[in-house]
Amino acid sequence: MTNSRRVRTAVVGTGALGQHHARIYGALPAAELVGVYDVDTARCQEIAAAHGTRALGSLTEVIEQAEAVSVVVPTDQHRAVAGTLIEAGLHVLIEKPIAATTAEARELVALAQDRDVIVQVGHVERFNPVLSYLERAAPQPRFIEAHRLAPYPPPRRGLHPRGTEVSVVLDLMIHDIEVILHLVQSPVKAVHAVGAPVLSPTEDIANVRLAFENGCVANITASRISPERMRKIRVFLEDAYISLDYQAQAGEIFRKVASGFDREPVPIEKGEPLANQLDSFIGCVARRDQPVVSGEHAARALSLAIDILERLGEGAS
Repeated sequence: MTNSRRVRTAVVGTGALGQHHARIYGALPAAELVGVYDVDTARCQEIAAAHGTRALGSLTEVIEQAEAVSVVVPTDQHRAVAGTLIEAGLHVLIEKPIAATTAEARELVALAQDRDVIVQVGHVERFNPVLSYLERAAPQPRFIEAHRLAPYPPPRRGLHPRGTEVSVVLDLMIHDIEVILHLVQSPVKAVHAVGAPVLSPTEDIANVRLAFENGCVANITASRISPERMRKIRVFLEDAYISLDYQAQAGEIFRKVASGFDREPVPIEKGEPLANQLDSFIGCVARRDQPVVSGEHAARALSLAIDILERLGEGAS
């Protein structure tokens, strides 16, 4: 992104993901990392020192110093933290999901509209080069299969393991829900879901089947109790299917021919999705553009995820 003015940025939450937001803002030519904030003072100071910026002592200091902020705190704190920043007139990038409930998501969207600020939500796969290829090559998907598997997060002193304050549907599957809604562009007419808690109070593994009004069907599996990591999607078209690996940023397309399928590698230019996402956010702030994943987009994905949770017996609303 080319811009003559550097956008003053900050990061709230310096955990496993927040540290990378700080790293990238510190390296982006269009951004000036003015500080980081975390309730864990020692961790905050460590990340600030690592990236040559200030350890801020409160959200008030964040509001005084920054104009654009990444909110990288647990999901159940999104409404309070992001809401405070939006209320003060700051632009925010909220890590996915946008909030813990649909009511909180609606409140954040309405508050951003009232304050005329940009809200982008961190559905980072939308900035993966794999998805850029899919957007061009799969305009009318017939069937989609997505797998997102990860090991159980390590313990944290005094806290839940990262992400486990919510179901795996909100922790991991939400990425694929948002991507699939974006690809299919049709209302959902039926949802079938199964899942189970294993190590957490909420689901650690879930499988969901979505039927859309245009005839497309999507089958999504998410697990955070897998011994290995996997982030893959397969998209079936009328005359071909595409198999892509988000993690490896590689894939193949199988085209239907008279003798069966013709197989060829997919041309993908690799890149760091999180860096692409933050650069896009900074560009939106500088130019007052609409973000790729707005609060409204993220709220729709969350609404479907909550519907899935209700069918799993979670009872969220």
